[in-house]
Amino acid sequence: MTPVADMRTQWSPPLAGRALALTEIYDLFGDGVVRHGPFAGLRYPLLQSVGSSLFPKLLGSYEAELHPWIAEVCAGRYSEIVDIGCAEGYYAVGLARRLPEARVYAYDTDPRAQELCAAAARLNGVAPRVEVRATFAVDALSGISVRGRGLIVCDCEGAELDLFTPETVPLCAGWDLLVETHDFMDLTGSTRLQARFAATHDVRTCLSVDDIQKAKHYDYPELAPLDLATRRAIVGEGRPAIMEWLFFTARAAA
Repeated sequence: MTPVADMRTQWSPPLAGRALALTEIYDLFGDGVVRHGPFAGLRYPLLQSVGSSLFPKLLGSYEAELHPWIAEVCAGRYSEIVDIGCAEGYYAVGLARRLPEARVYAYDTDPRAQELCAAAARLNGVAPRVEVRATFAVDALSGISVRGRGLIVCDCEGAELDLFTPETVPLCAGWDLLVETHDFMDLTGSTRLQARFAATHDVRTCLSVDDIQKAKHYDYPELAPLDLATRRAIVGEGRPAIMEWLFFTARAAA
């Protein structure tokens, strides 16, 4: 398993600290600018997220387990990125900012997510390179011309097994994929997905960290004066179980 990114596990906060009401937490991040992490400086047009927690994204601790992989992606000169389940654009717009030559295809079936992602792309000056779309189908990859190397980022709430089937996986042969799996919905999900890509990709895995451990051990200056309950309210991602991410690296270029 890939080591967790920047977990700062040597630091433990004091039990005592200041408690903040929800409105005060919103005020803390009122400018809508991501504070830390790989997408620091990313600006949100509204203090809203779709399908996931807002405050970890604005703090920059969101999915910190993946930060080494995101750093690798940002250093990898990907030319085309497909984001399946883009929500309000944290990854789609964040990666567009970090990879100024990349073109991003951001998919989400939620109209509100599409609106927010497009607005975030405009606010962050990357709209010409971020194309927001609705429903994704794997055969859409054939219509994307890959100039260098392609990356698929997928968080589609358990639909990954329906998208990446034995029939469609060959269409991904030249793409790298970063996929969040949902074994709490299907216990065999991540295992079957790895088997489907075994012939064409190498795989690495990473597990999520429990919200309580994040509250105890994440060391960001914004958290220092706060009590554990408030820290948890800020860094908590509300996952129903320990999640597993898979990073598939294609053995052949696109």
